[in-house]
Amino acid sequence: MSGTTAAAVRPRRRAAGAGANRWVVLVVLCVSLLLVALDATVLHVAVPAVTEDLRPGAVELLWIVDVYPLVCASLLILFGTLGDRVGRRRVLLLGYTLFGVASAVAAFAPSAQTLILARALLGVGGAMIMPATLSILRQVFPDRRERALAIGVWSAVAAVGAAVGPLLGGFLLEHFWWGSVFLVNIPLMLVSLPVGRLLLPESRGERDGPWDVTGALMAAAGLFGVVLGVKRLGGGESAASPFTVAPLLLGAALLFLFVRRQGRRPHPLVDLRMFRRPAFTTSVGCIVLAMLALVGLELIAAQYLQLVLGLSPLRTGLRLLPLTVAAMAAGLAGARLLRRFGPRRMVAVGFCLTAAAVVTLTAMGGEDNAALLLGGFVLLGFGLETTLFGAYESMLSEAPAEQAGGAAAIGETSYQLGAGIGIALLGSVMNKAYAPGLASVPGVPPGAAREAGHSLGEAYEVAGRLGGSAGESLRLAARDSFVHGLHVTLLVSAGLLLLGALMALRLPRVMHCGESAEGEVPAAGVPAPREPQKPKVSA
Repeated sequence: MSGTTAAAVRPRRRAAGAGANRWVVLVVLCVSLLLVALDATVLHVAVPAVTEDLRPGAVELLWIVDVYPLVCASLLILFGTLGDRVGRRRVLLLGYTLFGVASAVAAFAPSAQTLILARALLGVGGAMIMPATLSILRQVFPDRRERALAIGVWSAVAAVGAAVGPLLGGFLLEHFWWGSVFLVNIPLMLVSLPVGRLLLPESRGERDGPWDVTGALMAAAGLFGVVLGVKRLGGGESAASPFTVAPLLLGAALLFLFVRRQGRRPHPLVDLRMFRRPAFTTSVGCIVLAMLALVGLELIAAQYLQLVLGLSPLRTGLRLLPLTVAAMAAGLAGARLLRRFGPRRMVAVGFCLTAAAVVTLTAMGGEDNAALLLGGFVLLGFGLETTLFGAYESMLSEAPAEQAGGAAAIGETSYQLGAGIGIALLGSVMNKAYAPGLASVPGVPPGAAREAGHSLGEAYEVAGRLGGSAGESLRLAARDSFVHGLHVTLLVSAGLLLLGALMALRLPRVMHCGESAEGEVPAAGVPAPREPQKPKVSA
C-alpha cells in the first residue's frame, strides 16, 4: 500500500469509529440482522398453508424452504469482499432494497416457481446484509472493549430473531394469509433504508489491484455445491446418490481451486494469511462445531417434544424458549465475561457447559420431565452463546481491519456450514441408532418395519394403518427406539463439544484491548507478518 493510500485509509477508519452515534449505528445494524434471522425461520410454520394454496411438488416444496439459506451461504464471501472494495454501507443499502422488493414478490407469489425465485432473491439480499453488519461493526467500534459489548448485543439479537421467527409466523397465520410472513419485512425495510443511508458510515478496505471477479464466482459456485450436498445428506438422501455426490465433489474442487488462486494472486480476494494466525483459524473451527451441535440438537429436540411427548407446535416453541432467553443473557454478559476470563477460558468453558447440558438431557425418556428440560435447555443456550460470542469476537479482532468484510463473510459461512453439517451428521447418527430397533417387532411385516425405520413420524403413520396390537406394538417400539437414538446422538454431540473445548485451548489466554495505530488487534503469540510493500495492512 502506498503512503498516500495508507493515509487515506486511516482518516476514513477514524471517522467511522469516532462518531458519537456509533451506538445508534449498532441499533440499525441489529435491526438489519433481525430481519435476516427472522426470514430464515419464519416460513417454517407457513409451509402447510403454502402447500395448500400453491400446490407445489415435493421437489418444489424442498426448494421453497432451502433456497434462501442455500443462496445466502453461497454468496457471503462474494458480497463480503465486494463490500471491502466498493463500500460496505453501499452493499448493505442495496441489500435492504433487494430484500424489500423480494419480500413483496414472495408475499403475492402466484405459483411455487415465483416463490422459489423470490426466496432466492431474499437469499441474495441476506448475503449482502449479513457480512456488512459485522464488518461495519468492526469499523465503528475500533476499541476492543466496546466492540465486545457490541458483538454481545449483535449475537443476542441473532438469537432473538431465530427464536421469534416461528412464533411471529404462527401469530400472523392465525390472523392473515401466508404471504403476511413476508410482508412484515417491508415496513422495517422502508424505515431501515433512509435511516441507514443517513446514519451509517461508509468504509472500505484496501483497494489495490482489480477485484477478483473469477475468484468470487468460484467461491460462490463452490459453496453452493458443498452446501447443497450437505443439505441433501441432512435431508436423508443417500450418500451414494449422484445428485448428492456430484455437488459435493464439484463444490470441493472449486473451493480447492479458489484457495490455490488466492495464494498466487498479488491482490487476493480473501487474504488467506489470516488462517496462519492460530486464533483466527481456531475461532472459525469453534463456530463450525458450536453450530453443528446447536442446529442438530434443536431439530431432534423439537421432534422429541412433539412426537414423543405429544406437545403442540406452540407448546414446543415455548419449551424451547428458555434456550433463547439463556442465549440472550450470555450475549449481553459476554463482554464482561471476555474481559474477566479471556477468549481461551471463555470459549472452552462454554463448550464444557454445553457438553454438560447435552449429557444432562440424556436423562430424557418417554415421559415428560419439565424441570429437566428447563435446566438442560437453559444450560445449553448459555453455553453455546458463550462459545459463539467468544469465537466471533476473537475472529473479528484477529482479522486486519481492511479485510473486515472478508473475515465477516468467512465467519458467517462457517456458521451456515456448521448448521448444515450438524443436520446431516447428527441426523445420520440418529437414523443409524433408531432404525435397528424396529427390525423385529412382533406382528409387524418386514416391509412395514422398513418404512417405519425412516422416521418416527412415518412409524406412527404405519402403526395407524396396521391398527390393533401390531400397530400399538410398533408405536411403542418406535418411540423407545427414538429415545434410544436421541441418547446416542446426545453422547456423540457431547464428544464433539469436548473436542471443541480442546480446540479452544489454542485461543489467546487474555483479551488484548490495546489497538494498533491502524485500529486492529495484534495476533496473540503470532509475530506480525512482514510486508515491505504493504506495511499498514497487518498488525
